[in-house]
Amino acid sequence: MIPDITKHQDVLLTLNTREETLLKNVLPGVDIYPLFLDAENGTWVIRAIFAPGTTLPKHFHTGTVHFYTLAGSWNYVEYPDQPQTAGSYLYEPGGSIHTFEVPADGEGADGFMVVQGANINFDEDGNFINIMDAGWIEQIIIAAAQVQGVKPRYFRPGADAALND
Repeated sequence: MIPDITKHQDVLLTLNTREETLLKNVLPGVDIYPLFLDAENGTWVIRAIFAPGTTLPKHFHTGTVHFYTLAGSWNYVEYPDQPQTAGSYLYEPGGSIHTFEVPADGEGADGFMVVQGANINFDEDGNFINIMDAGWIEQIIIAAAQVQGVKPRYFRPGADAALND
């Protein structure tokens, strides 16, 4: 027997990045399509395009990451012999520590990621920089959108899950 419906859904909750606004340089060398941002539960889903030569700070993950590389290549400084190329799916367990980099002589990288928890970021000397979580990501996306004069669309959760606009 079909269960009683507790929430009627009139339309599928879907975004197509080919039709959405790409936010440029949200972080240096990183363009982002925000897709789903849930600060309360610590989940962020984005598509990110990384310019050649982009290096992100060394970071510690408090939760898991699922990263699917759509195009280009990248690697972790700590694992130079394991480049992630188009078609690669990488699972990162909570507690992993690494430094993301895109080869300067390459084409850049394009990837889709689902992140649970936060990245605790450190500088080259191991000093704390900041905490990057869904709430922080949403703040920098809003700030970048204001500077660029655009209104990004992404999903925010809740009983009436819908686009942010």
